[in-house]
Amino acid sequence: MPLLEQDVEVVNKFGLHARPAMTLVQQAGQFASKIEIIKDDLTVDAKSIMSVMRLAATKGTVLSLRAEGADASDAIGALVELIASGFGELDQA
Repeated sequence: MPLLEQDVEVVNKFGLHARPAMTLVQQAGQFASKIEIIKDDLTVDAKSIMSVMRLAATKGTVLSLRAEGADASDAIGALVELIASGFGELDQA
């Protein structure tokens, strides 16, 4: 099974707070692959809201996304796009 990893920067003003974290978890849950998010020495399950909230990722944080499985490429692509887009919050004050 393919194992892919890609870095992405959190760009929205308030970082990975509750709403974007839930959006990320919901998106990750659409894929069969095992998906993890790595910040520094912490690796968490991208399909668990409690785990994702533990990252405490603020604006400017670089996260590594790692996916393993048949749809790993699609999963990484979708999650990188979601995070890089600022979860739709870039235009908010």
